[in-house]
Amino acid sequence: MRNWQVKRGVRGDVRFVSKMDPEEVGLVRSLVGSLVELFDEREDSAPHDDLAELTGLRTGHAEPPQETVLQRLLPDFYRPDANAPGASEAPSGELARDLNGALRSLNEPEVIDAKRDAAQTVLATLPERAGTVTLTESEAQDWLTCINDLRLALGTLLGITADLPDGPSSEDPARAGHVDVYHWLSAMLDVLVSVMLDREAE
Repeated sequence: MRNWQVKRGVRGDVRFVSKMDPEEVGLVRSLVGSLVELFDEREDSAPHDDLAELTGLRTGHAEPPQETVLQRLLPDFYRPDANAPGASEAPSGELARDLNGALRSLNEPEVIDAKRDAAQTVLATLPERAGTVTLTESEAQDWLTCINDLRLALGTLLGITADLPDGPSSEDPARAGHVDVYHWLSAMLDVLVSVMLDREAE
């Protein structure tokens, strides 16, 4: 993938442009498709709520996901800072779990919608097989959201952390390839963020 560039049309409209080869297009399409499936499965498995049907208020799971990838992508909404002033008076234990359950039930459906919409934008703006990617500012924001979710998902599967930037040591060549994909996604994200920040600073 080539570096992202900013281009302006005759009307001054801004586009973020790059080029992808067939392997890159196929890889991103496959990863994003798997991500959408994860979100669909999570949404479809939400418990039925008669009150939600009557009120029109969408609700989702009250319990956090069991899958480690979804735990990373859909973390608890209430995460108090133990070092913050007044932390000793913040809800904890069962009260904190109940609070998180209520917040998750009310907000998770919208979070999934936003993440899935971003993923669908990536799929819609990918070239058919190879070629140029041209994004509006809104589409570029969706790419940031989706590529970051892909990084988080893959990094979780690989055990990548700040202390282990390549994950646990392994001689598995397939795993090494996945680590390369993780770093490629990270580089793509970093460059797009940098280009967008430069654009905002103009």
